[in-house]
Amino acid sequence: MYADLSPVIAATAQWLTRAYPASGGALALALTEAQARQAVTVAARLRYPTPMDVGLMGVAGPGGSARLDWITGADGDGDGAADAWRTWVDEVVASWAVSLLADPELAARAVRALAEGGTPVDYRRLLTPDDGDRRAAALLRHPDLVAPVAVLHRAELLALVA
Repeated sequence: MYADLSPVIAATAQWLTRAYPASGGALALALTEAQARQAVTVAARLRYPTPMDVGLMGVAGPGGSARLDWITGADGDGDGAADAWRTWVDEVVASWAVSLLADPELAARAVRALAEGGTPVDYRRLLTPDDGDRRAAALLRHPDLVAPVAVLHRAELLALVA
């Protein structure tokens, strides 16, 4: 099932790391990408919990990044071929992921909700980031900076993990 979510996870994590870039060099970028990918994976698994949900998303498509790009000013370079990955971005997953990154308690509740449905997975960089993780992803974890994206679908996430 998660293999079917991989395009959405990869594209949405990439969008997050472009919209909220890492602070520092290559190591900071890698740490930020790891945190974004973990948050997006949790969000995607919550949004598409069954094979049927994943299949329906595959047919309908995840929606793309157009509204997110407009909200954050993170527009692509205008080259349609180079920006094709943006069609795999899921707005709800992105909103939920930044909500998780900005709110450690909400992240813990979301991971617990996933663990109830199966085998727990280690999401250390999401749940217990060290100082290096926090510095690298300072923009991505800043509640005020991610608020315009987080607020889009936060209410649904809160209801889901209540």
